[in-house]
Amino acid sequence: MCHACIIEGARREMLSRRNLFKGAAALGAASVAAGLSSAAPLLAQSAGSVVDLTHAYDETFPTFGGAPGIAYERAVRIEESGYQLYRLTIDEHTGTHVDAPLHFSADGMSVDEIPPQSLVCPLCVIDITLRAAEEANTMVLPDDIEKWVSAHGDVPAGACIAMHSGWAAKVNEPEYRSRPDGSFAFPGFSKAATDLLAEMDVAAIAVDTLSLDPGNSADFAVHYSWLPGGRYGIENLAGLADVPAAGATVFVGAPKHKRGTGGPARIMAIF
Repeated sequence: MCHACIIEGARREMLSRRNLFKGAAALGAASVAAGLSSAAPLLAQSAGSVVDLTHAYDETFPTFGGAPGIAYERAVRIEESGYQLYRLTIDEHTGTHVDAPLHFSADGMSVDEIPPQSLVCPLCVIDITLRAAEEANTMVLPDDIEKWVSAHGDVPAGACIAMHSGWAAKVNEPEYRSRPDGSFAFPGFSKAATDLLAEMDVAAIAVDTLSLDPGNSADFAVHYSWLPGGRYGIENLAGLADVPAAGATVFVGAPKHKRGTGGPARIMAIF
């Protein structure tokens, strides 16, 4: 990413607490079965509405680093061979994608090792659109989680908590990534919020922006604490305005390449 010196210092500080994170990973694994049992009754009660939470993407889709996240090569031409196919070169972290624990830890789970049960989750949507319209780098805070609980009840174990900031509507605009001066500007989670969610045995957090951390983060504290704890994240979600705050189930079609730090995913919500 950027701010290499700052990030390296944060990395050393965060990784010094590896034993704490490994303990959190054990708790995360224990929540997998609970999450699946929570999702099952939701599926049974669903009306069958399906919302695609995935952006279609190509070379123009915004990426954190700025370079195109996918490149196409016409490997077989239909006019020559009667069929066609492309050879793709893809950045793992492009489009709507999963961040695996390995992304921010030396020995965390790779994307193929994420338990399949934790990829089917009760979906809880926290709406911060009004605040995000006023402050680009706003964050999901513990108070937002507490308000969600007051309105909808306890957060189910094994849930995916999604931040709805309204940012998906900006995906074709430069403002999705940065301000005119080039500085990153988009909403994300606060570490205080994700620490609270970890205590609730949440399996995943998700954002409709480029990063789990807000754009002005200097230390990527959420990445360095949430992912090494054995949990995963999802970035660049679409369609959150079309799903309820509570009661949906999300299906995370994570890729399964070995040693993967993440990868583009097809994400669906049913309710």
